[in-house]
This record gives sequence, structure tokens and C-alpha cells, in this order.
Amino acid sequence: MNDDANIPQDDYDPEPVYMDDPADDDAAGQTSILDDPALYDDEEVQKHWYVIHCYSGYENKVEHAIRQRIETMGMTGSIFDVVVPTETEIEVKDGKRREVERRVFPGYILVQMKLDEDSWYVVRNTPGVTGFVGMGNDPTPLQESEVDQIFTRMSSDVPSYKVDFKIGQKVRIVDGPFNDFIGEVSDIDADKHKVRVMVNFFGRETPVELDFLEVERV
Repeated sequence: MNDDANIPQDDYDPEPVYMDDPADDDAAGQTSILDDPALYDDEEVQKHWYVIHCYSGYENKVEHAIRQRIETMGMTGSIFDVVVPTETEIEVKDGKRREVERRVFPGYILVQMKLDEDSWYVVRNTPGVTGFVGMGNDPTPLQESEVDQIFTRMSSDVPSYKVDFKIGQKVRIVDGPFNDFIGEVSDIDADKHKVRVMVNFFGRETPVELDFLEVERV
């Protein structure tokens, strides 16, 4: 079965700017970057990273579809890479730890390409793609610093953490000397993977610092 058939046709974020939207009155008379003759001079052309918007939850299918179109339409000399930015996240729930891969920017994909009418057409008309991110009719390339930041985040050896409790909620301590005590979360330190819980100890509210895995939501 064709994966493209599973992509919804009406569930998308209306925020992105689309290349083929009609120009408004203020934009009348403005020229597109695609109309610039210098764009097609090989000496002037540079490859850049662009951001495209797609149906949320279909990032991997859209990435695969773009790669297929690059090959079948002979665009390997203009479109060089397609990336769904992800990072490793440790999900802590009910005292259990699970490693998951999380999308950094749900609904967005990075494409490295030389922008011209052909490359724009191939990417923009891929099933599931709803538009390029940019101003007016012009896709806006990412700055090198932005690209470096994204890829540094993707390659980081330090995973982020996601817990199922928050400040003010009741939790049960499941390990250590305060095992089975119930207290209230007063602070969460995501960098150190620690949580501070206020427990009633001999009639006094006592702060106890614990690892994420040592507590569970009540």
C-alpha cells in the first residue's frame, strides 16, 4: 500500500507560509527569490538548509518520500540531504526509565538544497509537505549558527528527561530510607535528574533530594 495514501489531507498547521499562496496587496510588485537570474549562475549558487512544514506525525514518511523523489527525478545535484531532527529522551514514569527518540521540531523537516524552480517544485509538491518556512514568497535559509545548534543538539550524549510529575504534586518514594513515604514535589532539577520532595518526618516538613527513579506519581 502506498504510504502517501495514509497522509491526511486536512490536518495541518495553517501557520507556515506557503510558496504558492497568492500575494496580498502589500506584496504586489515584489519579486521572488526564484526570479533572480543570479540564482542560476553556478558560481553564485550556494547550498543551504531550509525548513519545510509537513503533517505532524508523518515526518519520517515525508522524509522518505522526498528522498525517493530526489532519486527518481534526478535531483541529487540540487537536493543533498533531508533530516528529521531528533534527540534522545529518557522518559521516567511510575519509577521506570525508558529511552525514546523524540522529534525536536514536530511537524518540521530540514532540507539541504540549492534553491531553484526545479528543486523547489520537487520538495514543495511532495505528498505531505504543506510549505516552506520563509517570508512572503521566499523560503528563508537557516543561518549556519542555527544549523550548528540543531545538529549539536541532535548529537549530544546527554539525553533530556521527561517525568510524569510536577511541582506541587504528590509522589511516593519507592527506594532508600524514606521508602513508601508520600510527599509533595517542591523542586525538579532536570540537569541533575533530581527531585526535591517535602515529607512529614517526626511532625516536621523535611526536604528530601531524590533521583527521578526513586519516586512515582501517586
